[in-house]
Amino acid sequence: MCNLIVFLVVLASSSTLTVVKSDMNTIQTTCKNTKYFDLCISALKSDPRSSTADPKGLAAIIAGNATATANATAAYLSGELYDSSNDSVLKKVLKDCGDKYSLAADSLRLSVQDLDSEDYDYAYMHVMAAEEYPNVCRNIFLRRKGLVYPPEIRRREEGLKRICDVTSGIIINSLGE
Repeated sequence: MCNLIVFLVVLASSSTLTVVKSDMNTIQTTCKNTKYFDLCISALKSDPRSSTADPKGLAAIIAGNATATANATAAYLSGELYDSSNDSVLKKVLKDCGDKYSLAADSLRLSVQDLDSEDYDYAYMHVMAAEEYPNVCRNIFLRRKGLVYPPEIRRREEGLKRICDVTSGIIINSLGE
């Protein structure tokens, strides 16, 4: 009886190790199809759902990360930055930019719905739209004389663009076949 229990424990352990190794292979193979391999790997490794996800699930996880990034930037623009300004023109621009990042988050949520229903073309289109909204924000700043595009917004814009690029890379290269 004791030998049977030891055998089952060893068998269960080796099966678990094989599954984990296989899942890491899925993550690495999926991330190889993206422009930002390291970002893809780190984002997926930090989410426990990744260990059991297929490429579609991995795309949804990354899109969820992108949604969180867009929401955090929208909150930053309409909260901390907005409240710290006394300039009415800057406040208007910050509000408009916050709205653009909220729209980016909405597009990313739609992309997850599209992934769930296996509408990969629409998922890709929504991710690409989300990636463009920060450009609109930057252009709003550029059209206003005397306003400087804040480095923190530029950094956040780049972060959102990169995570969107990872999402679109997974959709196009791992799902769009």
